[in-house]
Amino acid sequence: MSKVFDFAGNNAFYNGGSAFPNPKESSLFLPLGHNVDVYFPRRKRSRISAPFVFSEERFEQKQPSIEVLPDECLFEIFRRLPGGQEKSACACVSKHWLMLLSSIRAEETCSQKICESPKPQETSSIETPKPSDNNQKGVVADPVKLDGEDEDLVIAGDGYLSRCLEGKKATDVRLAAISVGTGSRGGLGKLVIRGSNSTRGVTDAGLKAIAHGCPSLRALSLWNISTIGDGGLIEIGKECHLLEKLDLCQCPAITDKALLAIAKNCPGLTSLTIESCPNIGNDGLLAIGRSCPNLKSIAIKNCAGIGDQGIIGLFSSAGKVLTKARLEALNVTDVSLAVIGRYGNALTDLSLSSLQNVNERGFWVMGNCLGLSNLQSFSVTACQGVTDAGLEAVGKGSPKLKRVSLRKCAFVSDNGLVSFAKAAASLESLQLDECHRITQSGFFGILVYCGPKLKALALANCFGIKDLLFGFHFMAPCPSLRSLSILNCPGLGDATLSMLARLCPNLSHIKLNSLESVTDAGILLVVQSSEAGLVKVNLSGCVNLTDKVVSTIAKLHGDSIELLNLDGCLNITDASLYAIAEQCSCLCDLDVSKSGITDFGIAALAETVQLGLQTLSLTGCSMVTDRSLPALEKLGQFLMGLNIQHCYGISHGTVDLMVERLWRCDILY
Repeated sequence: MSKVFDFAGNNAFYNGGSAFPNPKESSLFLPLGHNVDVYFPRRKRSRISAPFVFSEERFEQKQPSIEVLPDECLFEIFRRLPGGQEKSACACVSKHWLMLLSSIRAEETCSQKICESPKPQETSSIETPKPSDNNQKGVVADPVKLDGEDEDLVIAGDGYLSRCLEGKKATDVRLAAISVGTGSRGGLGKLVIRGSNSTRGVTDAGLKAIAHGCPSLRALSLWNISTIGDGGLIEIGKECHLLEKLDLCQCPAITDKALLAIAKNCPGLTSLTIESCPNIGNDGLLAIGRSCPNLKSIAIKNCAGIGDQGIIGLFSSAGKVLTKARLEALNVTDVSLAVIGRYGNALTDLSLSSLQNVNERGFWVMGNCLGLSNLQSFSVTACQGVTDAGLEAVGKGSPKLKRVSLRKCAFVSDNGLVSFAKAAASLESLQLDECHRITQSGFFGILVYCGPKLKALALANCFGIKDLLFGFHFMAPCPSLRSLSILNCPGLGDATLSMLARLCPNLSHIKLNSLESVTDAGILLVVQSSEAGLVKVNLSGCVNLTDKVVSTIAKLHGDSIELLNLDGCLNITDASLYAIAEQCSCLCDLDVSKSGITDFGIAALAETVQLGLQTLSLTGCSMVTDRSLPALEKLGQFLMGLNIQHCYGISHGTVDLMVERLWRCDILY
């Protein structure tokens, strides 16, 4: 049998005869014919790493000696690996080795000098690798990619590595690969996991691997994961002491135990978000408030276990540093708002939503406690306790209030809004949405009493506003207002716009959407009264407008206007495009979707060299056909975005040509 393996060099050729004295051995190979010269080339290396033992009947495979070693021995070997490349190479051998490598903590890694401990007279047989030409400073080279480890790896804005796993990518094996692969590059700084693999999703083992290999983790987000419990987060708390941001959303298996571990071991926590985690209660918030002196942002939504006790403990402990707070759909009462008003001295941003157990008294006390001295942004959504008295109290107790948003506040009327406007002297932006008790009186009262700092006013879905002009002719103007937005207020017409034209002479941003009662007369008054020059004009859904409005805008504000949206204005024709092409030299964004423009209007735009359009939308323009191809190609040399969806006059062949030729432009079709 040994003669079979004697072929080498000149003996590689064998002429005739049998190489096997034993017939049983010769049956293991292909039979050779008589007097045939056969060349035995060098065979490829076997994929099976285990050695073979030849017997008379079959091959016997022995288990490699390295696999016989227990995990304790492998652990001692792995923790002595000198660099990231060596660890990544070992992790690629098997899942067993990968998981074992990911279980090694940073403090358990043994450096080469400590592990070898050579005697002074002895010389180590292991040579220290010298820096290559591409690595003159001796920086460790990037490790081998593990299971797509660098596929979504990016450098975050703060300078550390960031990774996001979604759906099928979210597995324990990937987390282990991230832990091993990023360890030599300073470790992972930010990790986001959205969803989980249905068959082998993320568990506590994956988070433990991240905790062991990435002690520099600063931000962790877990969304919609039911397989992660307290064990993983507890390990994160024990190992990742630099954690600053924690975001938990729809994680039903996580309880207060995890928050207790985070609070105990991560004193640098600055931001905490908890959403739809039913097993997190008051104890966790109390621990966070007591042990995290740097907490600046808190957001809690739809957590049935959190009530007044948790909110009171949190704000009474961390209220001096807490700057942002968002509470939504919680079982809290007036007591919680009173505590916020008392201890929220550092709050600059407060958002309250769907607090059904809070009454008028809670908002009134919160404002009268005079603790919201630094509040700048205040948002309330669907809170029935917001009334005129409570809103006025908040305005008086917040002297620095600049931005206010009221949504679905059914009990706020004109009197409360005017009283609030008088009290909030620093107000710069006000948004009202679905506040149906607000009428034209309250609307103009805001403009009169808000003072000289109001810059933006937005109304949406306020059905109480109607054209009733009585006693408004002698009101003082509001020269500070720059932005006006009115959306879907069906009672608002030309009479209200004429009054706005008198009160607001310095408008630069106008957004009037879905106002079917408005005609050219009302819009023209607003356009003509603007002394500062219009920059952005959005008139989408105003079906009664004609080319006259566009021509006036182009004539008076052609040197300043940058955005013009005429989506759904059915009476807009090519005449508007002619005026735009001639006079709007600064226009960057034009939307004429669902209008009456044709190929001639597109050609007029293309002939204007000074027009610097970057975005053009022609959605639903049925009269634009294939004849516009040359003009669109000319415009496309400068366009960044082109929307030709539902332009049925443009064939598929023309679309293919545009996609091929306008490769710099993002085309929606």
